[in-house]
Amino acid sequence: MRIQINHTTLELVQSDITTLDTDAIVNAANEHLAHGGGVAGVISRKGGPAIQRESDAWVRQHGPVRTGSAAITSGGRLKARYVIHAVGPVYDGTPRSAELLASAVRAALRMADDHGLKSIALPAISTGIFGYPMEEAAHVMLRAAIAYLRGDTGLERVVFCLYGQRAFDVFARELAAQTKQNPP
Repeated sequence: MRIQINHTTLELVQSDITTLDTDAIVNAANEHLAHGGGVAGVISRKGGPAIQRESDAWVRQHGPVRTGSAAITSGGRLKARYVIHAVGPVYDGTPRSAELLASAVRAALRMADDHGLKSIALPAISTGIFGYPMEEAAHVMLRAAIAYLRGDTGLERVVFCLYGQRAFDVFARELAAQTKQNPP
């Protein structure tokens, strides 16, 4: 499923994010960029030790990555040249969770723009061990991305890479609902 927003294609795919051919992929990270499990662990294992080394160096130089913000490293052995590590919130059911998740999406997209990248792939941030409900995450993440893409961006392709049919279906329903309410 794909839509056009200005000059940017926003698409949904069901795949393994580490196999995508985009300039950057987004890692659903924690504040210390310790890539042990979930999406972070898979990205780190497939990308090789350079990603964790660079992540450790980032944290030493800049301190922990605040929730709602992002950091960038190389993609190591991945097809993607970069990994943008976006720190989403641990879900607590408050409006603050939505604000921080939207901020993490915007931070990842802005990081890609700041580095002159043309394409980026994002997972369903915070929906794993951080406990964010998939339906709410889809609503927040797609709304934030669409709003960002309606502004000034050099991004040509933004991919939401969903793991599993259920996640894909939830994001597809939400994208259809949002574009029906507010066409691109």
